[in-house]
Amino acid sequence: MSLTPVDINRLAHLARLGLKPDECAGFCTQLNEFFEIVEKMRAIDTTGVLPLAHPVDAMGEIALRLCDDTVSEFNQLEANQRSAPAVEDGLFLVPKVIE
Repeated sequence: MSLTPVDINRLAHLARLGLKPDECAGFCTQLNEFFEIVEKMRAIDTTGVLPLAHPVDAMGEIALRLCDDTVSEFNQLEANQRSAPAVEDGLFLVPKVIE
C-alpha cells in the first residue's frame, strides 16, 4: 500500500489538520515508510508462535522486581475527613453533577 499526496491531503482534511504543501510531502514519505515496515512484518511466518500476554513471559525464569506489599502508613481516614464539608459512613459526599 502506497499513499499519494492526494491521500495525505484527504486524511488531513478528515482529521481537520491544516497541512502546508511541504508538510504533506514529508508526511507522505513517513507514512509510506511506516507501511513498508508493516508489510515486512506481515510477511514473517508466525505459524506456531504463541501470542504473549506480557513481554516478560518470553523471558522464562526472570522474575519481576516488585516491592513487597507492606503497610507503610497508618490509617489517616478520620484526619483526612475532618476538613471535608460532608462525610457519611467514611465516604466523602460530593454534589451530584450528572443527572
